[in-house]
Amino acid sequence: MKNLCSVHKLKKVQILHRYHIIIEYVGTNFNGFQIQRKGKTVQKFIQSIISKILKEKVTIVASGRTDSGVHATGQSAHFDITKRINNINKLIQSLNFFLNKKLVSIKEIKKKNINFHSRYSAKERIYKYLILNRLAPPSIDLNRVLHIRKKLDLNIMKKGANKLLGTHDFSTFRASNCYSTSPIRTLKKIIITKRDETVMIKFRSKSFLRNQVRSMVGCLILLGQKKWNLKKFQKIFKSKKRKLCAPPASSQGLYLDRVIY
Repeated sequence: MKNLCSVHKLKKVQILHRYHIIIEYVGTNFNGFQIQRKGKTVQKFIQSIISKILKEKVTIVASGRTDSGVHATGQSAHFDITKRINNINKLIQSLNFFLNKKLVSIKEIKKKNINFHSRYSAKERIYKYLILNRLAPPSIDLNRVLHIRKKLDLNIMKKGANKLLGTHDFSTFRASNCYSTSPIRTLKKIIITKRDETVMIKFRSKSFLRNQVRSMVGCLILLGQKKWNLKKFQKIFKSKKRKLCAPPASSQGLYLDRVIY
């Protein structure tokens, strides 16, 4: 009798299909990516559209959260469903018909092994920060770049960035409401470039503390504006004191660029 019950239970087990999605969005009108009690979030919006089209309740799991106003060109997430998707291209078109009205797009959908996890399988994350460095304020890129009128000294900014490379205690750049168990992180690469009037700073690491990237950018900007010298920059970094850190750079210039697996 027990064996029959066991067989009966096994028959009820559902096979789940896991799908990996790459998302692009303008974060200006969202209260961040992760679902919250109040406010519009990217996750809630995408889940509602996917669930509606697939006619199945869907929960998406992202590689990480982005705060209010932060954008993404390559946010990574996954979801599980009970039915296999037969036509992925058609699904992408259907989703984007609704999503793009709020400047959200699904760039890719790929079938994955059930062991794949968008957050825990990630090997590296790349963030970029855009600064429009000119006298005139942005029009086309309004809320998508940080505007700085005074010309930045990129050479000293690059020297400051080099001080951040490697494994360190990044407490200076850590938000007070960061829940990470350790402030130790390894920054693998920082690249600072300028094309026409736009300065781009790229950061590459396995993971970041909350507000770490924006806080580092805030300090690098003070270097570039020559309000700080390199000695002061390094002293504040090594102090591990959040109160000495420059104000975090505005969220409008920050993008989750890519997640590497």
